[in-house]
Amino acid sequence: MLAKGDIFPDFELENQDGEVITKASLKGKKAILYFYPRDNTPTCTTEACDFRDNLAYFNDLDVNVFGVSGDSKRKHQNFINKHQLNFDLLVDEDYSLSKAVGVYQLKKTFGKETMGIVRTTFVIDEEGKVLDVIEKVKVKEQMAQLKTILEG
Repeated sequence: MLAKGDIFPDFELENQDGEVITKASLKGKKAILYFYPRDNTPTCTTEACDFRDNLAYFNDLDVNVFGVSGDSKRKHQNFINKHQLNFDLLVDEDYSLSKAVGVYQLKKTFGKETMGIVRTTFVIDEEGKVLDVIEKVKVKEQMAQLKTILEG
């Protein structure tokens, strides 16, 4: 998995509207890319709504926020509409970025092992370097952790 100080890999992913977001397009601003398993599941919904409710804080600090999962544009659009999300969700259907950053892993859910995204958040600096990583995210603690990282 990528660690603090690593260079975030180049990527090119579509958002929910089919617009292409690249690492190069993020340059010059800090960014949060949070990786989550699936749209419209209870914990993922709580996490997305926390970002929605705190977006003004991130905007004030000039930090872009992006959610990343393996869901389709259509699923992302439904998720955004259902919960009035105010930031982009990126489509990683082939898990290319999730694999590149090391969050696509073997997971155990209800005793069953499957491959999937392990909930992880990356804070990237203006030059594309990993400022910090929150691994095995605990959603209820994440906003406080991000504020500590960003206010450093």
